[in-house]
Order: sequence, then C-alpha cells, then structure tokens
Amino acid sequence: MEVKTASFEKVEKKAMTVSGAEAVIKCLLEEGVETIYGYPGGAIMPVYDELFKYQDKIHHVLTRHEQGATHAAQGYARVSGKVGVAVATSGPGATNLVTGIADAMIDSTPMVCITGQVGSNLLGSDAFQETDIVGISTPITKWNYQITKAEEIPEIIAKAFYIARSGRPGPVLVDITKDAQFASLDFTYKKCSGIRSYKPYPEVNLLEVERAAGVINNAKKPLIVFGQGVILGGAEDLLKKVVEKAGIPSAWTILGLSALPTDHPLNVGMVGMHGNYAPNLLTNECDVLIAIGMRFDDRVTGNLEHYAKQAKIIHFEIDPAEVNKNVHTDYPVLGNVKETLNSLLDLLKENQHTEWHDRFKELYKEEYKKVVSLNLDVSKPDIHMAEVIQQINEFSKGDAVIVSDVGQHQMKACRYGKFNQTRSNVTSGGLGTMGFALPAAMGAKMAVPEREVVAVIGDGGYQMTIQELGTIFQTKIPVKIVVLNNGFLGMVRQWQQLFFDKRYASTEMINPDFVTIAKGYHLKTNKVTERSELKAAVKEMMESKEAYFLEVKVEQEENVFPMIPTGAAVSDILLE
Repeated sequence: MEVKTASFEKVEKKAMTVSGAEAVIKCLLEEGVETIYGYPGGAIMPVYDELFKYQDKIHHVLTRHEQGATHAAQGYARVSGKVGVAVATSGPGATNLVTGIADAMIDSTPMVCITGQVGSNLLGSDAFQETDIVGISTPITKWNYQITKAEEIPEIIAKAFYIARSGRPGPVLVDITKDAQFASLDFTYKKCSGIRSYKPYPEVNLLEVERAAGVINNAKKPLIVFGQGVILGGAEDLLKKVVEKAGIPSAWTILGLSALPTDHPLNVGMVGMHGNYAPNLLTNECDVLIAIGMRFDDRVTGNLEHYAKQAKIIHFEIDPAEVNKNVHTDYPVLGNVKETLNSLLDLLKENQHTEWHDRFKELYKEEYKKVVSLNLDVSKPDIHMAEVIQQINEFSKGDAVIVSDVGQHQMKACRYGKFNQTRSNVTSGGLGTMGFALPAAMGAKMAVPEREVVAVIGDGGYQMTIQELGTIFQTKIPVKIVVLNNGFLGMVRQWQQLFFDKRYASTEMINPDFVTIAKGYHLKTNKVTERSELKAAVKEMMESKEAYFLEVKVEQEENVFPMIPTGAAVSDILLE
C-alpha cells in the first residue's frame, strides 16, 4: 500500500511544531488511546520521554517482558473491542513482540505495535540492537511500515489504527527510527477513513442472502457453527434472533464462545478436537451446515475428506480469502455478519426442528454419563479441573471474564465455564500460545475493571510469563489467578499416554513453590490440596478486592474427553 492512496477525515486544526516523539503521543490521544503496554529502551527512549509528560492522559503499563506487553494489549482489545497498543525498543525488544503479534494475527485481534529503530543513517549496518523488524513481522502483520522521517508519523499512525480495527481486525506494526523521533514537524492529525487498495468490508450481495435463506428454510436437519466473527462484528443479538426464529441447534468454535449464552437452550456446545459429542457427531449428519464468522480451522474440521460431505455448506464471512480455503462452500455470503444476518433475519421462516433437537439431547445424555459425570465425580480422591471451573461459575454466576492459557485446563475452562455475556472468553485459539493467560488477564481486567477477571492457567504455561506478577504488583491490577497444578505438561502427556505408550518424554514438571513466589510479589495467596478446601478458597478469592493467587493441586493423569484423534473425522470422536 502506498501512503498517498489513503483517505483522511477533514479536520481543521492549526498546525503546531512538535518532535516526532511527541507526535506519536498526540496521535495516540487522537485515536482515543488511554492505556498502552510496553518496555523502554534506547531506540524508543524519545517517545518514552514524551510519554512521561503525558502520563496524566495515557496510562503506560510497564510489563516485565515485551511478549507480556503484546498479550496484555490483546486481552485489552479482546474484551473492550478497542485497538490494543504495545510499545518496545529495537532489536530484542522488537523481536520479543513477535509471538504476541503472530497470536493476534491468527486470532484477528486489533493491535498496533510501535517499535523504536536505530537512526536511519545506521539502517542495514548491523548497528547495536538493530533488527529488520519490518521484514521479520511481514508474514504475521496485517500491515507494517518503517518511518524514517518525522513528517510521516501522523499519516502512518492514522493508517495503522484504521487497518488494525477495520474489516477483519489484526495487528499492525510501525517502526520509527530514532532520528525521526528527534526531528521536528508541523503536527496536524486526520483520522484515516479509507485506503484505495484496501477494501475491508465486502459489499453485501442480497441475492446471496436470499439463496442462503431459501436453503435454511427448506432444511430438515440444519446446524449452525458460529465463530469469533460474530463477536468482532457486534452481531451477538442478531445471532440469537436468527437461532431462535429458525430454531436451529447452534455450536461454537473456541473463539466464538460467549457470543451466545452457554445456557441458551439452542446452544449445543463446542465443535472441534475436544468439543462436545453431539455437535461433532452430527456435523456429519446435518443436511445444511451454516458457518457464521468462522474459518474452518483444522481443529474444528478434523479430516477434511470426511467433513460434512452430506451437507450443503453456507458460509457467512467477512474475509473472501477464507471462503473455499479449507471447505468447499455451496452458498457463500460475504460481508460483515452484522449486516448479512440482519438481512437474513426477515427472510427466515419460524421453525423448531423438534426431532432434530431431540437427537442432540440424546447424545448429550451419553456424553454426560461417560464424560461429564466423571469430571465432576467427588468420590475420587483427587480434584478434577472441571470442579474448579464449576466453583468459579458458582461465585461468578457466569458473569466473569475467564482468560485461559493453552492445554488441558483451557479445554476444561471452555467446556465447563459458564458465560452469560459476550467477550467473556479470552484465550489463544489459532496459535495456541502457552504463557498467554497471565498478561492477557491483566489487559482484560484493565479493559473492564467493573467485572471479575479470572485467569485459569496450567503449571507449565504459568511459568512462561510468571514475571508478569511483577506488573500486577506494581500496577495493582486486581486480577484473580488460578493455577491448576498437575505436575505435567498435561496435554502433551495425554497424547503420550494415548499414542506413545505412556512414554512421558520431557513432560513431567518439577515445580517451584508457587505460593512463596506469589507472596514475594506481595499477592494474596492460597493453596488447595483437598477437595474440602476448594469451595472456601474460591469464595475467598472471588470476594477479594485485590489481586489473588490460588494454586489447586489436581489429578495428575486426568485426560480431556471427548477427543477427535489426529487424522480422524469429526464423527470418529471418542468419549473415552
């Protein structure tokens, strides 16, 4: 994209002469940014010096690692719907952002990362702390740009925010050389409102919507699978109206969770590798599969050669690149789902599909007997992970934001968590980043301080970003942290048990004293080893007005079921 192809809002403001560094701060203020996450260093120091002068207007959170800054920005963005902002210096500071940027890209999270860079006269000379972060981040950003002249700053940052938040959201990186930060410019700011070569919102074709409606109205066994696109498009209420009017069983992807309340009678659970039995099995029995704001990820589809071959596929999607990418679509409907579902609603006939619903209920009874009841069985000596989630539900009443890391506990949190409100489930979906939850929970709590935010983390992932306890202590973020400690890298161990003859190669964890570490950061703490202690401990945590760390010792070799083995069809899902 060429800079000069962008369109900008006409704003009559008198120009003022400022430094490039101050221009960066003023741009953030113009975009309504109130909170940023970052870590200072030499190449970004001019921006931090100006930030010091504006600390009454922008709250900077000093994370303990740049990766923590990106995940915190992601958590903030996912819960608030705003663009998250992360700032770092050049070289290792910039490269430490890469994991969070990649995570944001695959999970469609709006984020702007600003990095410092060596002086423009040193570019390409292998100067101290110089890395080509633009080249490194090109495959994992929606757009990136290196600024070498101060006068470029307002226009480029305006474009960055527009690209990050528009259409299918994603991360953008702006790299600014140090001399551009020191140089002066006549500052005016105009928000970007369009770019000639970038069309974020496909034009809705009403004929496509009408065709889809006709197929849905004639379906005997329809199934909806909705993803995060519903949340990103702000179409939760419309989804609910569509589901209820057409009477269609509706399942969710891991990132679609919370778009429809979990206790809604037409919510039939999660699809995918560790999803619910009925929606997975019946994916290969439905006659019409309606995909809404989801991308047919391999964890959802299993073996594509055996995925919903009997069904007509309708795909409501904002990104044309996702249509027919993995699964052939019979009826594509392009556009923001808020617009397309609104057009669909009036065309749908009222229906109930009672017999089809009964099939889901019958299969859930089977799953409950073989899986759910065992996950909540209090006759066993060891605490189950699902029991902990159930206790959190009891005290949160389904209104908390649950931020999960990656692994067995993630699947349990998503499967057994209760969600009444949208934007309540925050997890690393596509990239599966261990270490995501702790910093993401910080950002989530800062986005919605009035709500409880609970981080549910395994003992493995927790230690990847444990240093962010320092950020929580310094910033006094009242997030609740629950570590489910089974002494293993649990999900890897499960696969080793099932497919590698119990050869637990490098998955056993010899852990430190987590409670002592948390106390070192002056956090309220507790540890549960007996089931009789669990309810009181969760109650104390949930009622705390301060940050709280709770460790729960859970069953060591508990597995996550149902499960679709790698390479198997969704209908080959195992209950045990």
